[in-house]
Amino acid sequence: MLSATIPPSRASVATELPRAFDLVQQLREDVDGRAILSPAKFIELMGLDVGTFARLAHVHRNTVTRAPGSTSVQQHIRLNLRVLAAALAAAGGDIQRAIFWYKNEPLPPFEYKTAEVLVAEGRSDDVVDLLESYQAGFTG
Repeated sequence: MLSATIPPSRASVATELPRAFDLVQQLREDVDGRAILSPAKFIELMGLDVGTFARLAHVHRNTVTRAPGSTSVQQHIRLNLRVLAAALAAAGGDIQRAIFWYKNEPLPPFEYKTAEVLVAEGRSDDVVDLLESYQAGFTG
């Protein structure tokens, strides 16, 4: 059962795609003539500091500011966005509610770790599967 923090939503995937797309566009930044997902904007959105982001992304803190387009930084943001998009759908489109859940809700099936910790451990697929099972109605 999904916690009281994010009640299951019956919203269609088509309704949620524009919201997730808007989030990606909000994080877009042009660096040296190419579009990337801005670590600075992501850090601000999530209420993180550079050191915490670097630790969760498994990179040196200088990489975040000096090489924001690096594969490891971009991959970490993409994985986070994937889970946030699923949480956003479950939260009925409320981004602040989805972020709060993502950062704070202990998930019993995963030893009470948060989604944020699970993504840092490379388990984003597990979190998305959990959210999808909540939306589909857990049959246990």
